[in-house]
Amino acid sequence: MKHFLFHMDNNKGVDKLTPELFKSKLAEKGFILTQEQMEQFAKYYELLVTWNEKMNLTALTEKEEVYLKHFYDSLMLAFYEGFNPESHLCDVGAGAGFPSLPLKILFPSLKVTIVDSLNKRITFLNEVVKELHLKEVSLYHDRAETFGQNPKFREQFDLVTARAVARLSVLSELCLPLVKVDGLFIPLKAQKGQEELQEAQNALKILGGTFVTELEFFLPETNDQRELFVIKKTKKTPKKYPRKPGTPNKLPL
Repeated sequence: MKHFLFHMDNNKGVDKLTPELFKSKLAEKGFILTQEQMEQFAKYYELLVTWNEKMNLTALTEKEEVYLKHFYDSLMLAFYEGFNPESHLCDVGAGAGFPSLPLKILFPSLKVTIVDSLNKRITFLNEVVKELHLKEVSLYHDRAETFGQNPKFREQFDLVTARAVARLSVLSELCLPLVKVDGLFIPLKAQKGQEELQEAQNALKILGGTFVTELEFFLPETNDQRELFVIKKTKKTPKKYPRKPGTPNKLPL
């Protein structure tokens, strides 16, 4: 098992991730944001706050918090050395668009498919895609269980991700059926991911996933811990999975 540690950079006197600091922190990682991309993130923030007044999209509305805990946090998927910006990515249960839309802003070549069970969130995401002029982004209102059984989507994606959706044993059943053989499933987790990984061993074996590596890192300024698990799809998922809506959560593998 490999551990790639991304440690906090200590900038004394700075305790918030302003848009300017967001830009400089990404530059330190080798990602240079253009003026257009900075404007897209700014517009995304405005839309998030405006729409959040009429629907529950996020508990975080302060600009510096959104840039740190939504935008920067989402982009940490790109810190994995095997991340391919030409991939077709599927974001399961994307909520307000994290992590897929920040990744799409950073990598315009990324093809994105989002599935979410709440139609009003899809309505919001449609507005974001339109206002930010994002191309090759497809949005679907569906349960992950039925989406994963649809032949149009099953085993069609190079990379499938999800952020704070469910425990790994459950999430694996929702996501791995969508991953191509030899593709990747990379869930974003906070602390205690190791506990979830051990709990999910049986599910991974059944669903055709093989654990590759763990990435552990910390958000700048706050030192909040984050974990990524890189799971490779090494064989096809049996047709019975995912099971009918609600079953994976009630009866995890």
